[in-house]
Amino acid sequence: MTSSSALINYANQGLDTEYSQLVVHFDKGRHTIRSSMNSNPRPCFTPTLLHELKSYLQTVTEYFEALQENEESEIHYMVLSSENPDVFNLGGDLNLFRAAIQNGERDALVHYAHACIDVLYPNIISLNSPVTTISLVQGTALGGGFEAALSGNVLIAERSAQMGLPEVIFNMFPGMGAYSLLARRIGMNKAEELILSGKVFTAEELFDMGIVDVLAEDGEGEQALEKYIKQHSRTRNTRLALQKVRQRYHPVEYAELIDIIEIWVDTALNLSNRDLRMMDRLVRAQNKL
Repeated sequence: MTSSSALINYANQGLDTEYSQLVVHFDKGRHTIRSSMNSNPRPCFTPTLLHELKSYLQTVTEYFEALQENEESEIHYMVLSSENPDVFNLGGDLNLFRAAIQNGERDALVHYAHACIDVLYPNIISLNSPVTTISLVQGTALGGGFEAALSGNVLIAERSAQMGLPEVIFNMFPGMGAYSLLARRIGMNKAEELILSGKVFTAEELFDMGIVDVLAEDGEGEQALEKYIKQHSRTRNTRLALQKVRQRYHPVEYAELIDIIEIWVDTALNLSNRDLRMMDRLVRAQNKL
């Protein structure tokens, strides 16, 4: 289903949307639409998953655009989660990166990076609609997976969930929004310190840093999500206003993310054979997850 009328139809009937690497469900009672990632052969941002996420986001955008003046939306919350209980998302498709770098295929890297930004940016700006985007992390979120989690207006995570940016291990940096999003949450210096550390943090550590918004006990992420939505709904008018104020006061611009992509691509094409071997080791380690 890709049209706005299709979304309205399944929103009214509570039907699931059919994708191969994305599970989408609308909960009319809670005014919540949820997309759960289910990529294969490894839980990363495959080209298929990126394509399906973009299609899904376009469908929801069209739904909001089709609303008549003063018509109340059925969708108040958009949740991003994972079908894998142990892994939220392991980030970029490193096999694709490596092949493109090895062959000097700049256009392939630019195309992939643009696809990532085209998925994350609508989430960052709440589709320019009266909706709150929420990331629910249960398990591991690395690299682009962590960036995806950060793209939500709200980040809910279970206490022992692990998140980090390991790109420095193979002499790279996370180029799909990490700096922009972290700097706005914790400041530039702390953002750079986190990126350069290459460390994987627990959700509890990130909560103490002010990066995770809601810390749930292990196994209680769903309850924490439900509780947050219930509490948010009571003062939704105020919270949506503050959401707009935040985005106006400290906006993340699409052009900013695209400019950073160019730096990321230049950096990737400058990696040495040793760096690529380190990337291979990380791929093998992540495959075990």
